[in-house]
Amino acid sequence: MKKLVLALVGTALLIAAAVTYSVNARPDAAEAGPAAQLTLGPGQLLFRQVSTGHVAAVPLAEPGAKPQFSGLKCDRFAVARQTAVCLAVRPGTLPPVTDVLVLDDHLAVRHTEAVPGTPSRARVSPDGRRVDWTVFVTGDSYTATGFSTRAGVYEVDTGRLVKTIEELPVFRDGQRYFAADVNYWGITFAGDGNRFYATLGSKGTTYLVEADYARYRGKTLRENVECPSLSPDGTRVAFKKKVGDGVWRLSVLDLKTLKETELAEPRSVDDQALWLGDRVLYGLDNAVWAVPADGSGRPERLVADAASPAVTG
Repeated sequence: MKKLVLALVGTALLIAAAVTYSVNARPDAAEAGPAAQLTLGPGQLLFRQVSTGHVAAVPLAEPGAKPQFSGLKCDRFAVARQTAVCLAVRPGTLPPVTDVLVLDDHLAVRHTEAVPGTPSRARVSPDGRRVDWTVFVTGDSYTATGFSTRAGVYEVDTGRLVKTIEELPVFRDGQRYFAADVNYWGITFAGDGNRFYATLGSKGTTYLVEADYARYRGKTLRENVECPSLSPDGTRVAFKKKVGDGVWRLSVLDLKTLKETELAEPRSVDDQALWLGDRVLYGLDNAVWAVPADGSGRPERLVADAASPAVTG
């Protein structure tokens, strides 16, 4: 048993090292031009340029336009209202450390938190009062899947930090769920900044969790839901569904009926989708794509050399 645990830990460390390398090894290509003073003005599609890591922006109405580039470098990026968040791994740190940068509407840093791990997901609640993130971490002996995560929340309005939501009491079929291997990732908040959804992973199964932030308790809704993204009206969740080893498909779940609609993206998507009206955006193959949320149509590439899309209203 001891040898098995050591082997699993070693595997997790190797995977984490590979993730760290892939983040740190991104090319620092030359700037396309002088860094612009980007702001969170309305009608923008912001994204992380894959080749340089810089945050850039194009008009939503003209995504093919020449981007404006900021001087900000991130591995994950998200915005809502007048708040943005940038996750940036510190180069050369081992174990890896990620800086969570909370930004204002001019992308100036207003708060920083250092968390152990490598960047995975980032979101800002629709009201701009909550910033959340997920990072990959090492050191958990129960990581039979080869990875472990930490999901945290920072309250922009109060300054309160929740380093991890692992202690969130969750009920499954009316009974409190306990397990040593519980992981959470992919938090998404409702417009009230209180109700939120996340993925709970345990014993080889993933669950969609609906939770009350103020009461700090949640319940499972259904299995095989990862990286949920709540629609602006709070009635649907876009998510990735596992269909094979390392293969996910995008779907949308109606939260009232629990009816699932598979989207017209046939490729595997390992991302947390983002809602834009009646479409969802996502990063795939070093580009930002859009697909209708009702299962119709086909994928449309919006921006090349791009990932981590974010939209200003």
